This record gives sequence, C-alpha cells and structure tokens, in this order.
Amino acid sequence: MKTLHWFLLLLIIAFTVLRSVEAQNQAGFISLDCGLVPKETTYVERSTNITYKSDADYIDSGLVGKINDAYKTLFQQQVWALRSFPVGQRNCYNVNLTASRKYLIRGTFVYGNYDGLNQLPSFDLHIGPNKWSSVKIRGVTNTSMHEIIHVIPQNSLQVCLVKTGPTTPFISSLEFRPLNNETYATQSGSLTLFARVYFPSTSSSFIRYDEDIHDRVWNSYTDNETVSISTDLPVDTSNIYDVPQSVMKTAAVPKNASQPWHLWWELDDITAQSYIYMHFAEVQNLKASDIREFNITYNEGIRWYSYLRPSKLSISIFSNPKAVSSSNGIFNFTFAMTGNSTLPPLLNALEIYTVVDLLQLETNKDEVTAMMNIKETYGLSKKISWQGDPCAPQIYLWEGVNCSYPDSEASRIISLNLNASELTGSITSDISKLTQLTVLDLSNNDLSGEIPAFFADMKLLKLINLSGNPRLNLTAIPDSLQERVNSNSLTLILGENQNLNPKKESKKVPVVAIAASVAGVFALLVIFAIYFVIKRKSAKNTKAPGPPSVASGIVKSETRSSNPSIMTKERKITYPEVLKMTNNFERVLGKGGFGTVYHGNLDDAQVAVKMLSHSSAQGYKEFKAEVELLLRVHHRHLVGLVGYCDDGDNLALIYEYMANGDLRENMSGKRGGNVLTWENRMQIAVEAAQGLEYLHNGCRPPMVHRDVKTTNILLNERCGAKLADFGLSRSFPIDGECHVSTVVAGTPGYLDPEYYKTNWLSEKSDVYSFGVVLLEIVTNQPVINKMRERPHINEWVGFMLTKGDIKSIVDPKLMGDFDTNGAWKVVELALACVNPSSNRRPTMAHVVMELNECVAFENARRQGSEEMYSMASVDYSLSSASEFAPGAR
Repeated sequence: MKTLHWFLLLLIIAFTVLRSVEAQNQAGFISLDCGLVPKETTYVERSTNITYKSDADYIDSGLVGKINDAYKTLFQQQVWALRSFPVGQRNCYNVNLTASRKYLIRGTFVYGNYDGLNQLPSFDLHIGPNKWSSVKIRGVTNTSMHEIIHVIPQNSLQVCLVKTGPTTPFISSLEFRPLNNETYATQSGSLTLFARVYFPSTSSSFIRYDEDIHDRVWNSYTDNETVSISTDLPVDTSNIYDVPQSVMKTAAVPKNASQPWHLWWELDDITAQSYIYMHFAEVQNLKASDIREFNITYNEGIRWYSYLRPSKLSISIFSNPKAVSSSNGIFNFTFAMTGNSTLPPLLNALEIYTVVDLLQLETNKDEVTAMMNIKETYGLSKKISWQGDPCAPQIYLWEGVNCSYPDSEASRIISLNLNASELTGSITSDISKLTQLTVLDLSNNDLSGEIPAFFADMKLLKLINLSGNPRLNLTAIPDSLQERVNSNSLTLILGENQNLNPKKESKKVPVVAIAASVAGVFALLVIFAIYFVIKRKSAKNTKAPGPPSVASGIVKSETRSSNPSIMTKERKITYPEVLKMTNNFERVLGKGGFGTVYHGNLDDAQVAVKMLSHSSAQGYKEFKAEVELLLRVHHRHLVGLVGYCDDGDNLALIYEYMANGDLRENMSGKRGGNVLTWENRMQIAVEAAQGLEYLHNGCRPPMVHRDVKTTNILLNERCGAKLADFGLSRSFPIDGECHVSTVVAGTPGYLDPEYYKTNWLSEKSDVYSFGVVLLEIVTNQPVINKMRERPHINEWVGFMLTKGDIKSIVDPKLMGDFDTNGAWKVVELALACVNPSSNRRPTMAHVVMELNECVAFENARRQGSEEMYSMASVDYSLSSASEFAPGAR
C-alpha cells in the first residue's frame, strides 16, 4: 500500500514538472501584457500557462492604465492592464523577430472603461508602414481581437496604433507566434483572421495554448441546424498545421440528415479576397454498411470538393490554392450527401481569412536601424513624430527627416535636421549609415568632441551645419573632410568666433561663390545654405548686409542686419526684365485685389507674373513675407517662386505657370466647361491638403497660411494641385504657446470664427478654411448664398444631411458618378474641420490620411476592386466568386 502511495506521489510530481516544462516551452513566443508595471514583472497566466511580460522595453510612448476592477473577473489577466496613446498621431512597438519567418501576430483590445469616460474608441492598426485593420470597440466589456499571419521581411517589425478620430488608441496585449512557413500560403499579401471555429456540444468554451501549440484561438460555434458529435479516441493530427486534438475530436453534422446542410457567412467588404480552410476527420465508429460521402459546393453550385470521405480518426485539410471573392460578400456553402452515402456530412473545424496587401515599402532596413540608434543615443523619444518607419507612409514622415521614394525600392533618407534638439555628447557614427544623406543640420545643440572623419566618406553629403555647438572641437578639421571642402563638393557651416587651423584657411570669397558651388547639385541646398548663413548675419551699420566670410567653403556666421529688405538677391529680377518676359504685359491671366497676373516666358519656361497694384491692400510687408517664405519652403504641392521684382515702386512675384488656373474657375466651368470628375476632385483635395500639411509640420518654423480657399488652389496641365498666395502667412512657435495673437486676416466665408472672435491664430484656423474648401469640392455650391435657407455652406450642408441623403448635396454635374462611401467620408471629414471649437478639429496630417482613403475608394470603384481592410474579430461573413480546384493536405 505504501508503495502505491509513493507511486501516486511520483506521478503527481512528474505531471507537475511536465506542466511546468510545457509552460516554458514557448519557443519564439513574445507575449506582451501592455501597460504592465513595474516593467520587470512577468507572470504565468493560469488558464493558458503562457508567460507574459511588460511591454515597456518595446515602446517609448503611451500611458499605462487598468480596466475597471468590476470587469477583471470577466477576462484573462493579460488584459487587465493596458497602454493608451493620447499624444501623437502614430505610436509604435518595435519588436525583434526572425527575418523571412511567418508569424501569427495578435492584438487584443478590452476597453473596460479604463479612463472613466464611457467613450468607445476607434482607431487603426498598422504593420510597419501599412494599414492592417481598423479597431472599433463595440462595448465596454467587448473583446476585440485582431490577428494577421505575416511573413516578416526584416529582422524587426513595427506594430503601430494610429489615431483616426477624437478617441484615444489603446492596446491590452500584443502577441507574436512563429508558424511553419509552409502553412497558410498565399499568392500575395498577408492574411487577416475573419473566423476560426470548431463545433463542440456547448458554446461556452474556446481553445488556445497549450492545447494549440501555436496559440491559435479556436472559438466554439453552435446553431439550431446542427448537432455535435465527438470521440474519446485520439485523432491523428500529425501534419504541418498542428490542429489541436480537442478541436478535431468534435464535429458538426446537420440535424436533418436527409437534407443538405447550408453554412454561410458574410463579409463587410464585398471585394475582399478570401482563403478558407476546412478540417475533416471521421469521429464516429462506422458500421460495415455505413458510408459518409458528400459533395461541397458554394454560391449556387460552384464546386469546392466532390465525393469527400473523411478519414477515420485522421485529419484532412482542404483549402483553396487561389484567393476567392463573392460579388455580394456572401458565401453560402452546401454540404450534400451523395447517392452512395448513408450518413450526413460533417465538418470538424473551419478557418476563414481575408487578404490584406501590404504594398507600401519600408525604409531601407540599415537606415531604419541607424535612425533608431540615433533616437536612442540622443534621447529623442520626446519627438512625437519619431515613431514607426522614418519615411513611410509619407504622411507620418519623421520631423526633420526628408526621404526619396524610388519606384519599387525602399525609401532612403536624404536630409536630417536636428537643429535645436538638445543633443549632447559626441557625433554618433550611426549617421554614417545614412548613405544617401545630402543635408545634415546638427546646429544649436550641445555636442562635444571632434568633427568625425566619416563625414568625408559620405559621398552624397553636400551641406553640414554644426554651428551653435560651443563645446564641439573645431580647431582641427580632418584632412579628408578639408579636401572635400576645398574642392567645393561640400559646404561646412561651423558658426561664429571659431579659431580654425591657419594652414587650412584660404582667401575669402563672397557668398555667391558658395551658392554657385552648391546650386549645380541641388537647388534646395542652395536655399538651405544661404538661409543659415544669412540668418546669423547682422550688419555693423544700417547699410545692406555684406557677404559672410568664407574659409575654403567653411562658412563662419556673422551677426544679421536689422535692415528689413528681402534676405537674398539670388532670384531678384529687374523691372525691365519683367517687361521683357511679359512682352510688355501682353497677356492677362487673371485679376484680383492684389493686382493683375500676366503670362510670361523666362529661360524658355512659362511663368505667371503677379504685379502688385499700387492701390492693393497687399502692401510691401505681405509682398516681402511671401517672397521670404517661398525662398525657404519647397514642396511639390506648393506653387514655386521663380523670382521676384523689388524695383522702386514696381513689385512683382514670378511663379511657375499653372496652366489650368484656379480650382474655383474649374468648378464653375469657366475653364472650358469640362466637369471635374470625382476622381479629379479627390486627388486635388489630397494634394492641396499635403501642401498645407507641409506648412504646418514640414516647415521650421511652422507656417499658418491664413487664406486657404479655392481660388488659392491652382492646377497645372495635368490637374495637379498646388497651394498658392502666401502673403498673409505667419510663422508659428515650435514650442510653448499653441497659438499666436495677430490681427485677423483672411477671406469672409473661409475665416475661422474662433480666430475672428479671439485674434488667436493657430494651425487649426487653416483646418477650418480647408474644411470649407472640401464642402465646395463636394457640392460645387458658393460658400455664402443669401438666397439659401442656410446662407453659409457649412450650415446648408448640415441642414441637407438631416435628410440622410448624400446625393442631395453632391454636385449634380457629376451625374451620380462618384463613390458614395467616399462622399460620406469626405463630408464627415469636412464637417469635423469646420467644428466651431478648434480643439475638436482634426490636424492636417489626419485630413491627408482620410483623403488618401477617399482617393483609394474612388480608384477601387473605377477599377472594380477595393482594397480590403477587415476586422479580425469573429463577425461571421465571407466571400468567393471564381471557381478553383481545392487540394487535400
């Protein structure tokens, strides 16, 4: 008897050790409890034996929180805490994984009223630079679980939460599970989970690790049309998919064995491409005379598989080798007995996935690593935009970073501006890994140590600004770097009062020589270099400023003049030259309160010459402001300044020529009567928004336009849009106050009412004006019409929408040829922009993102297929259209 007791004791110990080993056998698993504190905490979740740890080492932003205590008993421990992101448009986790390995990635979201607001959040989820899914929390205690099966292209991955509206993104847990690369194959794209179900006798259970060694979550499914059958015997599941025993030991069969069994679901996106996996095993002990044989078809007789006989206690898996879709988003599968069969069909488990194409290329992986190291070295986590991929997508470009976007290749970083970023220590060698860099600005920091020699090896680097670093050793410049400076292939700005090594000095040359050496390489670099040189000049008297001193191309800044004249003469044009280029003002392009715009020709290129009228309300101050702004800002959706004339009383601005005039003319039909299509309108809207977003976020200091309207959006010969007329623009503080006090300026109807009442100007004033522009684009109605019941377009649109019909406001000239979903989206966006409270308006970065989706909707409509973004929560609905030949596995 004592021997038996010892045996039982040893058996219990062995079982306990085995369970412990299983709990630790989670090779490749990364299981993050988001918001878990302190950061060193780990624990084993009781129901799954999964070891969870804090997410703190994987992200450097966000606030920790906890769901309401009353809800904790409803959930597993890993969702009790959470991390929320009230600051920043995009916040990202950085996780090291195995390149070219397939992973199941799962984000889980339980709101639990953690913030006490009872406001259900919605936001987007991204994989790297690409949208993965939209998260929409349906209830305070609802679990939203999103899964994607994705091959990791590099050895690290970024999972980002993106704010898309007024609510705050958050996440409860984030999990990564390695899979066999041979499983869940697709012809293209990654797979988002729509449903993964099995058929037990009760609906209360779900299965995941450690019964499923890959920690897939299998939800139970029951209905009134089926019954569950099961076995206690083991089922052979030995194949690459490793389906759990507990899943395959049960199956569903129809209650009415003599009738076909219909199983159907519906996808929200009717154009979604799907992959469907069906798992079969015979779990009943059949008599010698029993036969279970059935055919599977879907959507009115399309063949899926014929004469299927499930193997006894052994798994068979059937899936479509090519993605399928359905014209109405509904999949209706029929399981029907053959004439030979004596038993009804069965199904043990079902997996449904939809394809998401992640088309946006990531930035070059070495440069991403370098930027992450630079961020860590200098403690730049406080830079809100420094989250995720540095370059992609462009609307989330990191502050101070500019990139190139070659076709079919990874983005590359071409300029880095860390001016006044509180950098300390030496200049990190990670900068040398940015091999495409042309401009580097490290000015106005507290860097120390030597100027590194690796700068000389960065062959594309044309400008380095190190001024304003008093502790940086500038007494000895590396010989290799000095050679590049001497050869005029590199401009080096060191700052004032530096004692350079005399043997490295050469005779002084005027600033024009510097400009000439750089202009041939890149026009942007010219303006950049001149701006930084002259910004630090101040005259010793009231005369026009003289050229800065230069030693072999090394620029030493001087004090700036207080003279209010325009800062550079590089693009100054005389009045006789204006007369010549316009052929004595022969052809008028347009007139306004500022004066007249004439057609001209300069160096074989067409230009538009805006002559400032002597009676114009736009005086020299506005003229000077516009010139200086356009000399320092460059964007493909801002009208470029070719030159200016400041010749006595003759003031002129010479712009690039925009062949199709302004947007208002084109909307009204004054440009030949051609109606702008909805596709044209959406593209114009997004391009104008990108130009405005650049002023707000890409300029240093940021700029507020103050006169955004349809007549200031110009179109080129291809209807590409550019924002124009910057005479009222104002610079804006980078830090500190979120607004500036200024005299109200702008155009009635477009003018922000909050700005009008308070004189407080912010970038949200431009957002308001742009919202009015969006309503004009949609409706083609005047901004103010006193004949309407609601004179202002904002009020009129709101009033008309109370009828619930978007067609009542869309421009009738479109003849109904537009995407309804896109129209609703752009109107809702416009109405958010014109919210009376500036705090409730979106940023221009958000506006650009939303408009890009509207463009995608319209492109998809015209091409007959729409890119699919599906929730990975279990909401039953599916799709399929083209015939395929399934294969057994």
